[in-house]
Amino acid sequence: MHRFFVPEENIREREIRITGDDVNHIKNVLRMKPGEQVVVSCGKGMDYFCMIQEIKEEAVCLSVTEQKAAVTELPVKITLFQALPKNDKMEFVIQKAIELGAAEIIPFRAKRCIVKLDEKKEEKKRLRWQAIAESAAKQSGRGKVPDIGEIMDFSQALDYAGTIDTVLIPYELCEDMESSAETIQNAVKGNSIAVFIGPEGGFERSEVEEAVSRGAAPISLGKRILRTETAGMAVLSVLMFLIEGRQGK
Repeated sequence: MHRFFVPEENIREREIRITGDDVNHIKNVLRMKPGEQVVVSCGKGMDYFCMIQEIKEEAVCLSVTEQKAAVTELPVKITLFQALPKNDKMEFVIQKAIELGAAEIIPFRAKRCIVKLDEKKEEKKRLRWQAIAESAAKQSGRGKVPDIGEIMDFSQALDYAGTIDTVLIPYELCEDMESSAETIQNAVKGNSIAVFIGPEGGFERSEVEEAVSRGAAPISLGKRILRTETAGMAVLSVLMFLIEGRQGK
């Protein structure tokens, strides 16, 4: 069943209006007709199961047949802090992180980041990344559209993570897999987790030391060196598996 996100003001009791670019997508790409069913969300964790009543030039009118809380959201909020990577790798990171359950993604500048963006380009990038987030949320059946935060400096990102229960920072010089496994197991028992992923050249030692001094836990991801676009996905996969495994108990 196709999924669409709408502004909260477009939802009125048993009626919902889809507007914007999705109207053209429904009419001319999906070629949907009145009587077909869709799922709609305002991005706050509630799913509305609907039937198409009328397809107009500027809107698709729906009637709500059922509504219930989305079951696709993790009970633990995961925030991925991703150092700015080269080229279009950030788009890949956002898409896959959302598929794996991340609730929020914060891009940040690390000392070894190659990418340099001015303020105007930063906002343009963020808006594109947010559009990719919405598309990924639709594709993966999410009940919420994860936020893509403003680009921060590393210290600002650590400040932002200050209220998060557990802060994890994978680091290639951390080799204690047993301790790392225990740290991750304990992390999923809380309400929120932050994961800091460094750039292509990795974190500088001083950055890891700063993070640890502010409460972050360094972890190992094994004996292999992972690319920046792989490391976050490795951590998120483990966290998702453990969190959803706990839900069944």
